[in-house]
Amino acid sequence: MAEKKMEHDGQAVDYSDLLPEERWKLEHARMHVRHRGHEAMHAEMVLVLLGTMVMAQIFLVQWKQRHQRSYNLATLFQMWAVPLYFTMKLYWWRFLSLWGMFSVITSYIIFRATRKPLSGTTPRLVYKWFLLIYKMSYATGILGYIAVMFTMFGLNLLFRLRSEDSMDFGVVLLFYGLYYGVLGRDFAEICTDYMASTIGYYSSNGIPSKQPASDICAVCGQRLIVNVDDEGIIENTYQLSCDHVFHEFCIRGWCIVGKKQTCPYCKEKVDLKRMFSNPWERPHVLYGQLLDWLRYLVAWQPVIVGVVQGINFSLGLE
Repeated sequence: MAEKKMEHDGQAVDYSDLLPEERWKLEHARMHVRHRGHEAMHAEMVLVLLGTMVMAQIFLVQWKQRHQRSYNLATLFQMWAVPLYFTMKLYWWRFLSLWGMFSVITSYIIFRATRKPLSGTTPRLVYKWFLLIYKMSYATGILGYIAVMFTMFGLNLLFRLRSEDSMDFGVVLLFYGLYYGVLGRDFAEICTDYMASTIGYYSSNGIPSKQPASDICAVCGQRLIVNVDDEGIIENTYQLSCDHVFHEFCIRGWCIVGKKQTCPYCKEKVDLKRMFSNPWERPHVLYGQLLDWLRYLVAWQPVIVGVVQGINFSLGLE
């Protein structure tokens, strides 16, 4: 075996004559010598990180308050594009295939929603698609959460499943559910505003261009077949506290998928607790905060980290 000699304090040290414990001590001492003075550099990097995060938060909050539409579009683009970069870089083909299918179908739905004149069947098609995404993402997220808790309590051992496998399965499902839930709701909000404005019974700013008749749904512009007091075979007709009436699926899509909590026509605040007897269908404050946090984590956190790395590189920090 060839002898291994290295420098230590200006002298050659023969590692072949040293015990493993002595070798470790010498390596540890050499590491301290090599990194001497890096404490100040590390402190500077921490300050750069904290300063950048604070400034980024201030910038994003001001941007959202002053130009919410451009902020939402930029965030949505980041949410859609950032995972594509990482999945291609890390060869996560399963996520990439699902992302591709979702993007193709959603692009077709958005194309239909932005056509003029708007087809009478388009609003229902849009709400059905995004309501399906919402329900599937919710069920996937719940299943992932159950799998994570299942592993944390050690119940996976009853089925002879390794903790790593069951935890990975739960985390992946939880991420899929939250990610596609957020992405679907954001795309649905854009389609909802555009379709309602095109139909004419809704305007995001000001007064709508026309007034709906008593038997017309102000969301889709189609005629109401079932009376408010009657029980429909497929769906019912729902009347808000402001007395405006809508198809049940339309108003549910407007509130759940489109994230609206006001009447599509008069913008009066609606009682969502009375509308949705199922508590899981109610837009909840904590759930909204969770979605906002996930938007920030996926859309803007990689950008902030990239800015921090660029600043450290320009300052010569390692």
